[in-house]
Amino acid sequence: MRTPRVELLWWEGCPSTDAALAMLREEMTSVDLDPEAIDVREVSTDTDAEREEFVGSPTIRVGGRDVQPLPDEPIGLSCRVYRLPDGRISPLPDRAEVRQTLTDAMKGGD
Repeated sequence: MRTPRVELLWWEGCPSTDAALAMLREEMTSVDLDPEAIDVREVSTDTDAEREEFVGSPTIRVGGRDVQPLPDEPIGLSCRVYRLPDGRISPLPDRAEVRQTLTDAMKGGD
């Protein structure tokens, strides 16, 4: 099993950052990854957003891949919206989606 790089990118104006970090830590623990190994980075300028291809806060990446890629979303400093499996929108990704992304990356499927 591999240990994938896990990143949480956030923007100061986002009220969902703490909840996203807590959920990500819980899901990492559930698959036996070190929850303290998350690379938490603030995206604070438009230049940072462009460099990171940041489509909003919070963004979670595992093995360099977004847990819910949004190829048509504009890059910039904003809050992010995730689509849940039942079609509802949420400020956080679905836990099962995060867990599956972590598991896939550990198996080398990232």
